[in-house]
Amino acid sequence: MAEYSPDRRRGFLGSWLDFGTFVGYSLGSLTVTVLNGWLGEEAMIDWGWRIPFFIAGPMGLIGLYLRMKLEDTPAFRKQLDDHEAKMKQNESAGREIGTIFVRFWRPLLICIGLVLLYNVTNYMITAYLPTYFTDVIGRSQLSADLLVLASMVVVVLIIVGVGALSDKIGRRPVFAFGAVMQIIVAVPCFMLFRSEGIWAPAVACVVFGVVLACFAAPTASTLPALFPTSVRYGALSIGFNIAVSAFGGTTPLYTEAIVKATDNTLVPGFILMVSGVIGLVAVKYLKESAGLPLNGSPPQVDTTDEAAETYADAKEAALVG
Repeated sequence: MAEYSPDRRRGFLGSWLDFGTFVGYSLGSLTVTVLNGWLGEEAMIDWGWRIPFFIAGPMGLIGLYLRMKLEDTPAFRKQLDDHEAKMKQNESAGREIGTIFVRFWRPLLICIGLVLLYNVTNYMITAYLPTYFTDVIGRSQLSADLLVLASMVVVVLIIVGVGALSDKIGRRPVFAFGAVMQIIVAVPCFMLFRSEGIWAPAVACVVFGVVLACFAAPTASTLPALFPTSVRYGALSIGFNIAVSAFGGTTPLYTEAIVKATDNTLVPGFILMVSGVIGLVAVKYLKESAGLPLNGSPPQVDTTDEAAETYADAKEAALVG
């Protein structure tokens, strides 16, 4: 998606990737909420939990079919030709991985920092928050489901707009705003979660939805710009999956363990503050990529006027140079 997108609209178009993700989250959360309300908690635990899996199975096959029908981008196919030529010269995959760690360790660390920022927040809200509401705060399952669903709906409603905003003001300001906001509101929001009633926790869920959208919207357009086309797939695979597996997917586990060990219900807020600080450090060293071609790729435009303007700018830059 990033390699096909015009440079000036990559944030907007890239945000649709996570729009689809959060629509899936929302539909999944809505399904569970409806089943909990219809069947009750006892029946849901006994046998009802299987229903969402039966629904999701065929959808997974549809996703697999769509992915198998996707063509590689022209930028990647060109690099693939170059790559195959190098492979004939005995360049191994292991050597490529070593090259990524040696030559691209700075963007790799930035990638890990940004993915950590996004996914710690993502897993905290989507995976741990329902357990926090029911086991720590003592809310009903239906109330917990509705509150988490509110956060997901907020992301769905604003993520595309935030992606378009990142094209205008840049990726760095959007990430930085979300990270600073998270540092400021994380603990107060978890204090609101402990309030009785529904409105104070609902406000906190909306706030977290806004923060999460600031991370989700520019990610798909920011991370591919960190690496040249020749190593983009490999480097992103390494950086993204290290961050998600080591920090994102484990967030519910270590958060729950620390809460139980300390008996401090504000621990999740402190964890989010730490991830916000790490994210700010990554943003500090992140080069702005909004409106610029991807590293190692030619400019991408979607109108003839924009093509003419890009050509004129390049010609003027060449003359000045």
